[in-house]
Amino acid sequence: MDRLHDNTHVGQYELDIDGQTVFARYRREDGVLTILWVEAPPGLRGTGAAGRLMKLVAQEAAEKRWRVVPVCGYAAAWLRRSPEYRELVV
Repeated sequence: MDRLHDNTHVGQYELDIDGQTVFARYRREDGVLTILWVEAPPGLRGTGAAGRLMKLVAQEAAEKRWRVVPVCGYAAAWLRRSPEYRELVV
């Protein structure tokens, strides 16, 4: 089972997969989560790792009733394609 790690020291959510880390840089303020960018190391690209991370980030945002501003194009596209999380987007 995937476990989301909130690395508050650098402002990013992290998901470790097979010894590699996919991450989403963010800014959080006043109930708004701004996703600045999502990145997977080359060995995880094309494996669905970034999508797995985004699902966990979106679940946390929904549970905490945060609004989401996806600055990152990947995050914006993922949220648009996800009917259960689309309403989080500001």
